[in-house]
Amino acid sequence: MKKYSTIFILILVTEIAIAVFHFHKWIRYYVGDLLIIPLLYCLVRMITKLSKMKAALLVLTIAIASEISQYYKLNEYLNITNRVLLLFIGNSYDIIDILAYILGILPIILIEKHRSNETY
Repeated sequence: MKKYSTIFILILVTEIAIAVFHFHKWIRYYVGDLLIIPLLYCLVRMITKLSKMKAALLVLTIAIASEISQYYKLNEYLNITNRVLLLFIGNSYDIIDILAYILGILPIILIEKHRSNETY
């Protein structure tokens, strides 16, 4: 658990830095989307007893569901105006985001599979 909390904090600080310091749009949008997956994965592993694969699939499913909700403008349908909530939900669909999520989960699966004998 300690390794997940350490990685979580490091990625969280990186994500905050990307948001606060106005990096190039490419870094802000795509690297931020790529890093959110390991951030959420570490969080799920810290607070649940899900297997590594179930945690990875849960995180990927949530990320893709979020992107689909952006495609259908769910935030407008639900009349969500809270800026903080919109930051977490997102408000602009981009198919590249789904690719970033997949690219974010692949190293996790490969590393976790390599580090353990757990069946995937």
